[in-house]
Amino acid sequence: MYHLSQDALIKELHRLMKDEENERLECKEAKGDYDFRSLAKYCAAIANEGGGYVILGVTDRLPRRVVGSNAFRDLNGTKANLCRELSLRIGVDEIEHADGRVLVFRIPSRPRGMPVQYRGAYWMRAGDAPVGMNPQQLRAIFDETGPD
Repeated sequence: MYHLSQDALIKELHRLMKDEENERLECKEAKGDYDFRSLAKYCAAIANEGGGYVILGVTDRLPRRVVGSNAFRDLNGTKANLCRELSLRIGVDEIEHADGRVLVFRIPSRPRGMPVQYRGAYWMRAGDAPVGMNPQQLRAIFDETGPD
């Protein structure tokens, strides 16, 4: 979804909206505002799961529909804050859909051997919510870069 036209972004959005939520996709209505801390936790968890998307402005249950979002009007500031807090470059597409504004946050996978943390915790997905990783999961990630 890099540097695509609005038509191409809408087509990609509709494709993503058909998918079930999972470790790599989170959809939130966020009609009004949305809590930055919640966004950062989901971004960290999705990065730790291999990367994916957080979509704001669509219903979270299938079949999804666009409801529009007023969250994060300062997208450059939001991206800068996410980069500072997570040490990841997260992209965001602002889509002007006929049914409202949608934000698609594109989250890269964490670097090999380096779990992403936010506010002192390493996050992962457990059902619909981000939860802290246990020591065994962290050890498995840190061991990815074992001795050469």
